[in-house]
Amino acid sequence: MPPALPPELQHQKYLSLATFRKNGLAVQTPIWFAEQDGKIYAMTRSDSGKFKRIRNSPTVRVAPCTMRGKITGPEFPGQARLLPAEQWPQARRLLAAKYWLMRLPFLWSKKNVFFEITL
Repeated sequence: MPPALPPELQHQKYLSLATFRKNGLAVQTPIWFAEQDGKIYAMTRSDSGKFKRIRNSPTVRVAPCTMRGKITGPEFPGQARLLPAEQWPQARRLLAAKYWLMRLPFLWSKKNVFFEITL
């Protein structure tokens, strides 16, 4: 059985994702996420800073947060991995099952990519 997310991250609506610039500074962003088999799945755009930072350094930190990004619990270190295109439909289904706005077509762009976080 794969490990579950830490209890502090379970049943949360938003996570604060800290990605790191080349100079080591953390940039925190609130994200929608879905969990399966102890891994976190999320979406971003291929032209976003978050995508570029993950591509340059897979080291991340996640913490529960509010919609505006105020951290409400402990941070956990993790590793992010950009998913290959053939795994995007599964990640999208997981997110759409949790967030009804993900089902709307205006959120789908050719620049959307999905990533996975392992704690």
